[in-house]
Amino acid sequence: MSQTHPAPNALLRAQKLANLTDTQIRIPIIGVRVGLDFLVGLIPVVGDLIMVGVSLSIVAMAKSIQVPRALRIAMLRNIGIDFLLGLLPLVGDLVDIFYKSNQKNVRIMEKWWVSQNHQKIQAKSQQAFEEWEKSQDNSE
Repeated sequence: MSQTHPAPNALLRAQKLANLTDTQIRIPIIGVRVGLDFLVGLIPVVGDLIMVGVSLSIVAMAKSIQVPRALRIAMLRNIGIDFLLGLLPLVGDLVDIFYKSNQKNVRIMEKWWVSQNHQKIQAKSQQAFEEWEKSQDNSE
């Protein structure tokens, strides 16, 4: 079954990047997930600046799929909070474990995209369900 309206490539890339930066690695014993944001953020100031650049690329991806400006500003606020808290010694490192700004920003993108494509998604789901129902009837 082919998708008639798949998620845009920019959203899929943003999802992969957010996973890489925020949740790629599971810390044994405590089970918390971290990513490159936490690891690179251990380098004082420079690490935080590098990760801001990566985070801003997710905002650029949002702009490329025409996420509204107000939502992009909310995304920038998430990045700013993450960056400023990340500058605090030790506290910033702990914040990176729990405040996943890239994941938050991708959720903003996803919610917006789904809201814009809700009817198409619903129609495709209905079609898939009807095809599944037919296949169940034929197998009896």
